[in-house]
Amino acid sequence: MLEINCPYCGPRFETEFSYGGEAHIERPKDSENLSDEEWGDYVFMNSNTKGVFLERWVHTSGCRRWFNVARDTVTYEVLAVYETGSKPPKLDLRKDV
Repeated sequence: MLEINCPYCGPRFETEFSYGGEAHIERPKDSENLSDEEWGDYVFMNSNTKGVFLERWVHTSGCRRWFNVARDTVTYEVLAVYETGSKPPKLDLRKDV
């Protein structure tokens, strides 16, 4: 089970959170004028990264606030947690051997 360090409440188990998809995806500004294909691309065509992935999470059983997580999708390791609207932290992705 993942332990996620909510930036507002501290460390909690993942069962208290809900996944919100890929982070840093900007909603189209003129969405009412998008074609069905363009809207479908926005909604469904996201990255499916193997490795470090930037995600949105919400603390549904706690403060109910949204935040971002940098997580390795291979190892499930949470590398960083940061507030929505902030830039992702620079991560040293080198693994010591």
